[in-house]
Amino acid sequence: MFRRLITLLPRRPFNVLGFLFCAGVLGYALHEQFDVGLEPCPLCILQRVAYIATGLFMLVAAIHNAGRTGSRVYAVLIGLAALTGAGIASRHVWLQHLPPDQVPSCGPGLDYMLEVFPLTQTLRMVFTGSGECAEVVWRFLGLSMPTWSLLCFLGLAVGGFARNWLAER
Repeated sequence: MFRRLITLLPRRPFNVLGFLFCAGVLGYALHEQFDVGLEPCPLCILQRVAYIATGLFMLVAAIHNAGRTGSRVYAVLIGLAALTGAGIASRHVWLQHLPPDQVPSCGPGLDYMLEVFPLTQTLRMVFTGSGECAEVVWRFLGLSMPTWSLLCFLGLAVGGFARNWLAER
């Protein structure tokens, strides 16, 4: 049943739609940042990078139109990029659900950390989280933006992996 459902749409259009979905999510994030004034925290920025990677892998998969082996390589790349994003979003959601007395203090911005610290230390500090990452300033249907992002990444991971792994057409 799942195989029949996932293969309803040919692989190339599916990957184009996945790319457009990622571009739409990024466009909305930029709208919220520049038009609404919602500044992204370091974990938000890393999620954007994961959307870029996932979208680019889907775009390249659509353009390349690889055979069975190539499609499976793209399936793994798309799945890894989307699952990385899901992991980042999960950490973000976890920080948002901490009790107020356990929320880490706010740290420096990502730009400053990248300029001053080595990349490995910057990533360690980002994943430790900060108070700004725990703040919920946007909700839709009762869910925060990182929660929606987690759901989107999981959908992209399952759909992108399955559709490219089952490369029949």
